[in-house]
Amino acid sequence: MRLLAAALHAAVLAAPLVAGAQGSTVYRCPGNVYTSEISEREAKERNCRTIEGAPITIVNTAKPAPQARGKDGEGRAASAPRGADSRVDPTAQRQRDSDARKILEAELAREEARLVEMKREFNNGEPERRGDERNYAKYQDRVAEMKAAITRKEADIAAIRRELTKLQQQ
Repeated sequence: MRLLAAALHAAVLAAPLVAGAQGSTVYRCPGNVYTSEISEREAKERNCRTIEGAPITIVNTAKPAPQARGKDGEGRAASAPRGADSRVDPTAQRQRDSDARKILEAELAREEARLVEMKREFNNGEPERRGDERNYAKYQDRVAEMKAAITRKEADIAAIRRELTKLQQQ
């Protein structure tokens, strides 16, 4: 990729010199391909445009850091090996897991209570109309928003339950 960018950079910088010397035109083709090696007819067939006087900007990006590979072949960020003293105490880990479980259970209870409130307000698709909803379309929009919010809340609750199940399996 870096070689391609360098070649493109060199070709673009040299293209005006070649174009001026030979009288040829530089074309920009789909896929950001720049060339002066095709005829005008070929450029039209490929849907290329001339770039006479158009500024060309080339941005070099930093090379990404190499990633260490695990036994399963998945990429993982490279890290220094851990020492024996860096292990987490099992008692401390159990405490963290217990705290996480309590937080998730509290959040689940709060979200379930909010869902019950939302369903009560939704009233099976027929919530009470408000004073600013004289237009029936506004009322229908609010009903649709309420239904979507209930669906999102149910999905959130399902996600919290999945997280709790994961914690309980550990």
